[in-house]
Amino acid sequence: MRLSGYLLPATAFAAAAALCVGTAVFSMQMVEKASRQDVADALTRDGQSWAEVDVNGLQVFLIGTAPDEAARFRAMTVAGSVVDSARVIDQMLVADAEAIEAPRFSMEILRNESGISIIGLVPGETDRERLLGVLSEMTQGDQQVADLLEEADFPRPAGWNAAVDFAGRALEDLPRSKISVSAGRVHIKAMTDSEASRRELERSLRRRAPNGIELTLDLSAPRPVISPFTLRFLMDEEGLRFDACSADTEAARKRILEAAANAGFEGNANCRLGLGVPSRRWGEAGAMAIAAVQDLGGGAVTFSNADVSLVAPEGTDQGLFDRVVGELEAALPQVFALHATLPEAPQDSDQGPPEFTATLSPEGSVQLRGRINSDLARETADSLAKALFGSESVYTAARVVEGLPTGWSARVLTGLEALGYLSNGALRVTPDLVRVSGNTGNQDANAEIAGLLTDKLGDGADFEIDVTYQEKLDPELGIPTPEQCEAQIVEIIGDRKISFEPGSANLDASAKDIMDELAELLKLCGDIPLEIQGHTDSQGRESMNEALSRDRAQSVLDALRNRRVLTSSYRVKGYGETMPIADNSTEEGREANRRIEFKLVRPEPTEEEPTALEQIEQEGAETADDAGATGDAGTSENSDAAQDDAAQDEAETGETAMEGAEE
Repeated sequence: MRLSGYLLPATAFAAAAALCVGTAVFSMQMVEKASRQDVADALTRDGQSWAEVDVNGLQVFLIGTAPDEAARFRAMTVAGSVVDSARVIDQMLVADAEAIEAPRFSMEILRNESGISIIGLVPGETDRERLLGVLSEMTQGDQQVADLLEEADFPRPAGWNAAVDFAGRALEDLPRSKISVSAGRVHIKAMTDSEASRRELERSLRRRAPNGIELTLDLSAPRPVISPFTLRFLMDEEGLRFDACSADTEAARKRILEAAANAGFEGNANCRLGLGVPSRRWGEAGAMAIAAVQDLGGGAVTFSNADVSLVAPEGTDQGLFDRVVGELEAALPQVFALHATLPEAPQDSDQGPPEFTATLSPEGSVQLRGRINSDLARETADSLAKALFGSESVYTAARVVEGLPTGWSARVLTGLEALGYLSNGALRVTPDLVRVSGNTGNQDANAEIAGLLTDKLGDGADFEIDVTYQEKLDPELGIPTPEQCEAQIVEIIGDRKISFEPGSANLDASAKDIMDELAELLKLCGDIPLEIQGHTDSQGRESMNEALSRDRAQSVLDALRNRRVLTSSYRVKGYGETMPIADNSTEEGREANRRIEFKLVRPEPTEEEPTALEQIEQEGAETADDAGATGDAGTSENSDAAQDDAAQDEAETGETAMEGAEE
């Protein structure tokens, strides 16, 4: 009995202890599981999924490799926000730091009357002394080169050398400029002396930019002084047009063109911006005058500085004319003086109205015909024509007639002077009208002729200008580049085709116009390397198609040669059916595949020799290896020679282009 009295309490205590231990273990497992899950979820939400979580009792272990020290610290902070930070044990590693990223190399070169400044970050292997020496050669007198460059010891990025080399060569032609250079990119901002020099400089820079260099240009030119400041707008049976258009601001130009558009004018007008406007309200006055022409239903208005001439159409109602002129006089700013004319209907004459004509051929020959009022006037007109066009080019057949209108000689001489602005054209002088028509390579010829006629003939004179600007006649544009010629060939052909007689290499009659236009362009392009390609569809044997395509390409070459195109640098090749551009299973596709194409022959890529500025940097990185030094020296000599040759060729090309422009 005594044993049983001790056994039962002991058993009860043992059971209670076991229950407590089990409860504690279960509770610990629940705490561990909850801590692990909560911390892992918090890390995932914060983007720290690289960190792993383990628990041992109340301790929470963070395991894993952090990408950097900041990420490791962030993981500790996130875990400490979920459980007591004292329970968080750091067992994380930090990844080795990667190589430091190279900085962005760039520099800016500023050049003005004071000298040259260069600022930026360049690779450490750059030979700065040599670079500054190159820039110093461009300075004159007291000008100096300010070196504000910083260096970083990193390799040169791809495209850096080419960009620096091109910027250095471009700086020679840019006395007032800022050039920004980075790897593969060059941005040039510069001021030029005139609009013509701006266009020429832009073409030159784009032509000289090496492949792989992204070139952006911001070139500006001072506005020209326009004298007289001219505007001339006409509405007649030929339509609405500007013979001359000048404005002092963009807002004034916009207002003038909007008034013309309201009157029915369509297309683009060459409205020059310039200095010399007689009034700040020029645009307003021009818009009013154009609206007056619209109200009259036709006629012409001419501004020459502050003088305004309005000519109404013949037969205009007198009441309408008086009302429109009165409203315009009241509305125009005070500085402008209006002279309005209502022409009288021409009277019949048995002999017809007197007339003087002069024609200028594309070859430069000039013929003077018609009536003139005295021997002295005829000799004066002949002398002026010979002075303008050359003594050997003038043929005078004008006859002396008495009783011609007052001022006839002045109208004839002024008209001849206006004809001198053209490459070819005609002059017609009658008692009521001076008409100049033809083609020119001067974009501003209309405005200049209008200013001349207004200045010499007076405000009330009526004249017509029908002058067409043609790029091929513009001496400032020069010869187009081979790439431009290739693009213009595609534009000329357009949706048309060079057609042949079925199954033969003989050109079809419909191809004549295309060949004429191509010949005219290619004469201007000069001696460019061009491949004339023949292509066929897939019908027939492959060898026959190849031969036919080659013969057709040869026929095109022969046709160009017959039109006196220099073809010594051209070649022909027949590709047969090997290069289709459409599906040969359809008639439309086969028709498209039968074609002639003109492709510019580009030189095969060759291994580039180091440029002058590359050589600067190479010399700065030379080692003591005699063999390597010898090799570098040889490369430097070749590179310098190549640069000298390239510079000489470029200078000769520039001199030739300038001589052509002056001629």
